Amino acid sequence: MAVDRYVAICKTLHFMTIMSHQVCGMLVAIAWMGSCVHVLVQTLLALSLPFCVPNKIGHYFCDLQPLLKIACSDTYMINLLFVANSGTLCTVSFLMLMVSYVIILYSLRNHSAEGRKKALFTCVSHIIVVILLLVPSIFIYTRPATTFSMDKMISVFYTICTPFLNPLIYTLRNAEVKNAMRKLWSKRYLR
Repeated sequence: MAVDRYVAICKTLHFMTIMSHQVCGMLVAIAWMGSCVHVLVQTLLALSLPFCVPNKIGHYFCDLQPLLKIACSDTYMINLLFVANSGTLCTVSFLMLMVSYVIILYSLRNHSAEGRKKALFTCVSHIIVVILLLVPSIFIYTRPATTFSMDKMISVFYTICTPFLNPLIYTLRNAEVKNAMRKLWSKRYLR
């Protein structure tokens, strides 16, 4: 999405040429391959663990960090690999997205006030979703296997709340939806 936004805002007249079906397909293939490699590494790390008899984790979904708690062996090295894999993926993704938006915002200085406003409005929704998803993920996945009381709440936030808010955030960009919401709220308050 950051590449799409960059091309749409900074190279507007060349958008259709740059973002061809082949480029879009390549971006999707890279995202799928990267996620498959990530999941494969996580799965191999989990399968290499020997588990003890009490096989209940104190979490609401099966993530690698809670699995490390019930392993019978020393998990220090696996935890380092886990932090290197997940933590690096989250942090690098976040930094790449933020750098792309800094480049976009820097390039907006040459646009008109109306163009800046429109581009900024387009970018803000994606930045909000990125922050809501990646900041909690970075908090969870870039630290050693220590458990804090808020870990479950943060996990609920990035696995349930962020995907729930995602359509709402993107929908509120639509002028028709905003007008319908205004009408709905005005009718509600006039009663």
